[in-house]
Amino acid sequence: MVSIAVNKGRENVAMLGIGAYRPTRIVSNAEVCEVLDSTPEWIYERTGIHNRRWISGDETLRTMAAAAGERAIANSGIDRSLIGALVLASSSWLKLTPHGAPTIAHDMGMNGIPAFDLTSGCGGFGYGLGVAADMIRAGSADYILVIGAETMTVGLDPTDRGTAMIFGDGAGAVVVGPSDENGISPTVWGSDGENAEAIAQNVDFLAYMDKAQALQGADPDAEPVGRMSLRMEGPRVFRWAAVTLPRALSSALEMSGVAKEDIEVFVPHQANARINELMRKNLGLADDIPMANDIENTGNTSAASIPLAIEEMLVSGRAKGGQLALLLGFGAGLSYAGQVVRLPPVPLEPSF
Repeated sequence: MVSIAVNKGRENVAMLGIGAYRPTRIVSNAEVCEVLDSTPEWIYERTGIHNRRWISGDETLRTMAAAAGERAIANSGIDRSLIGALVLASSSWLKLTPHGAPTIAHDMGMNGIPAFDLTSGCGGFGYGLGVAADMIRAGSADYILVIGAETMTVGLDPTDRGTAMIFGDGAGAVVVGPSDENGISPTVWGSDGENAEAIAQNVDFLAYMDKAQALQGADPDAEPVGRMSLRMEGPRVFRWAAVTLPRALSSALEMSGVAKEDIEVFVPHQANARINELMRKNLGLADDIPMANDIENTGNTSAASIPLAIEEMLVSGRAKGGQLALLLGFGAGLSYAGQVVRLPPVPLEPSF
């Protein structure tokens, strides 16, 4: 019988370098409240956010993703010719066709490599990291660039109290590759489709298009249909998070083979400071373990939030390269993905 060849991969993989891009425009709670019926104090109390970054000028998801990817490659010290694939984790790339990753690979001078989008909401970076690590272990590539990039404000309703005060824009990226010591544990991931509509677009895409065409057919001069925007049932998401995420964190530790006492840094998705503090307490992590709080001045950047938070901790000195970190992304789907990782080196080209 003729045998079919099998790839031989690398058992040990790690994040070798990290890069980020933060939009230049800083939007305070006070500015948000110029349109939103709220107060800066109430927003901070409920979310932990003082400021967030919004794109402006010629900044786009495409430019931010490429900039973050360039910094990750530079910080890794890996020649770009060795990058064997690009994974773009995003829910705000504005086209279904063409998808974003091939365009970004071209912009970065890596045209022709395998490049694909991965859409899993705010858990997208964790999904992308897990997929990249498993691809390398399977021998599909030696080095992979994983980018989490979002322009959440493009689909933001500035008057919606459930979302307008929360979201920001940004991009973070890591180079994943072989390592002498394993630096990425097996991924613990899952979803809850029963409650998926707790975070959703305000209208179905096909219904939106049908309505627009009907109005245009009835009156060529009619005002266009309002744009689609994101809606979130905050209390429903909070209840789901309170039950599901502590179990996911415990499973991530169990799968990693690392004891809770050995965790040196906690990097949850930057969705809500109250949820993150609740997770730390429920898991029983020590009070003195540094926990990411990039949400305070960056907001919730969905799939970009974990790499942005890691970069902030490394640059600020609150974390060090090589430390053991517990990651957990969660959001739309309702999906989650968690890993125990060794943090990449402190970036030589920070985003600040």
